[in-house]
Amino acid sequence: MAANSRRKSVVAEIGTAGTARVKVGGGHPIVVQSMTNTDTADAPSTVNQVMALAKAGSEMVRVTVNTEDAAKAVPRIVEALDKFGVRVPIIGDFHYNGHLLLKKYPDMARALAKYRINPGNVNIGKKHDDNFRTMIEAAVEYERPVRIGVNWGSLDQALLTRMMDENNLLPEPLDAKLVTLRAIVVSAVESAKAAEQYGLPHNRIILSAKVSGVQDLITVYRMLAVECDYPLHLGLTEAGLGAKGIVATSIALGVLLQEGIGDTIRASLTPMPNGDRAEEVFVSQQVLQSLELRSFTPQVTSCPGCGRTTSTFFQDMADQIQTYLRTQMPVWKVRYNGVEEMKVAVMGCVVNGPGESKHANLGISLPGTFEDPVAPVYVDGKLKCTLRGDHIVKEFIDILDQYVDRTYVARTQETVVA
Repeated sequence: MAANSRRKSVVAEIGTAGTARVKVGGGHPIVVQSMTNTDTADAPSTVNQVMALAKAGSEMVRVTVNTEDAAKAVPRIVEALDKFGVRVPIIGDFHYNGHLLLKKYPDMARALAKYRINPGNVNIGKKHDDNFRTMIEAAVEYERPVRIGVNWGSLDQALLTRMMDENNLLPEPLDAKLVTLRAIVVSAVESAKAAEQYGLPHNRIILSAKVSGVQDLITVYRMLAVECDYPLHLGLTEAGLGAKGIVATSIALGVLLQEGIGDTIRASLTPMPNGDRAEEVFVSQQVLQSLELRSFTPQVTSCPGCGRTTSTFFQDMADQIQTYLRTQMPVWKVRYNGVEEMKVAVMGCVVNGPGESKHANLGISLPGTFEDPVAPVYVDGKLKCTLRGDHIVKEFIDILDQYVDRTYVARTQETVVA
């Protein structure tokens, strides 16, 4: 299935009176989601991190609601975000005691835009599923959508045991791992059906079925996409640290999105010590932009360098330009239409420099080793000027700013509000 031929799912709408309304599924743009790692009970820290994630481009932010103090803090967090003008929907992540917290703290239940329930950590499938039912009834009462999120690290063991026993009775039993993956899908679908029986509308259910391995994730979601038409949230449950996490996330999500599977995504990266939590937002955005499914920020094409580019100047310039573009994007997004589609090339020598620069909206070909110390600048495929001296970066940024102001249509106030 081609990337532009998306699987058609029902549409779930997420948001409250105080937040933006985000439509998920049904061919709507794929939504980028992230999650805080602060103690939710620490409202100021959580507010600050939500604001940072929203500024980076996260369109929904999930917070842990695991204690009474966390539940009490949620309304204060949402109120503070509203005062700062941050209208991102806040999702409550519940495990084990969600039925108690949702019932005891109605202000928290109302403040959240969506609930996330893990069926493996409630009593769904057991003789009495009062805990699961209570959480669904809260969602029905407050008209909130629910993501039923199955995780193979906390899979319903009663269901898995039953399916393993049934498999063992087959003339040709399936591989145990495949049965486990199948159990994840069954858990998600059966839990969704149970939620509907308790009154939750079909179009307020989103499913996820997370595992840690790339191939396993692809297998699970291919099966899940065949089984249902609910919107699907994609992501490895624990992607990992650094390059491993980024690469694994990009491959797994890339394959599924290319097949038209997936309506929301998250890159569940382990942050580096003192690292930026917003990295998971940037990775998710880059996956979507690389697949040409959405555009978030102007893209910089830059060469890797070789023996012809022993100077590091082109590397420094590429980094400065890319940082400048990302920093400016929140301002440009309000002022201009279509600037996120802009392509910029920062090249290191004459071999591919002029050609790549001509393919971009703006491009600069820096001098490689032993080349004349000049840097031709191309605008929309044509040579505009040649820069020299110690102020090339500033002069190129000035040209870039002029290009944006001249090329992209200014947004009207009505467009901004919409």
